[in-house]
Amino acid sequence: MSAEWERVCSLDDIPDEGTIGVEVGDVPVAVVRVGDEVFALHDVCTHAEVKLSEGDVYDHTLECWLHGSCFDLRSGKPTGPPATKPVNVYRVKIEGDDVFVSLSKE
Repeated sequence: MSAEWERVCSLDDIPDEGTIGVEVGDVPVAVVRVGDEVFALHDVCTHAEVKLSEGDVYDHTLECWLHGSCFDLRSGKPTGPPATKPVNVYRVKIEGDDVFVSLSKE
């Protein structure tokens, strides 16, 4: 099965060391920029159903604004309580100034 890529934004839309929330189909996705790297995670905290894209980014971590759960941008694994379950991470590719996300595993 080939990956289906969807253009979600331009690089200029994402603040450096920041995040924006987008939809890929009906899936909420947080697109996060750390320097020259861009990551995509499921935009719902696994502890409390709030948007992670409204949280803060630091040191390859996205912190939920409500209770402070932290998630590693590379793996989606929680790095701080109260969350104990990871969030899905999605593949990202950049072509020119366009950011694409794929929800498929391959």
